[in-house]
Amino acid sequence: MLGYTTIGVSDMARAEEFYNALLAEVGAKQLFGMDRIKFYGTGPDAAMLAICIPYDEKEQHRGNGWMIAIPGGSKEGVDKLYAKALELGASDEGAPGDRVPDVFYGAYVRDLDGNKICFMDMKMG
Repeated sequence: MLGYTTIGVSDMARAEEFYNALLAEVGAKQLFGMDRIKFYGTGPDAAMLAICIPYDEKEQHRGNGWMIAIPGGSKEGVDKLYAKALELGASDEGAPGDRVPDVFYGAYVRDLDGNKICFMDMKMG
């Protein structure tokens, strides 16, 4: 259902360093890109995350009320991603923990440009 999601960044080199290291933790890598946009994922047939310098060349700004959710694969995976993001300079937006017991475990950070990211593990049924 989801092809890719794009978030704006202000410094491509800095953002690449952050996302290259962070997304490697879940087996994703930079798949392709150009000067102003880079696509990350596990393959072109799966959902991807793109980082970009805005096309209109105006200043990047984060949205309020939206975020990107990256599956951690397990509670331990969520914890690992959260710790890695903080190590890479992200800021805390909510430590790992059960949000809906036995269903949703999540952690929240803001990347280097203030974009909100959720690391999550969801078990339904």
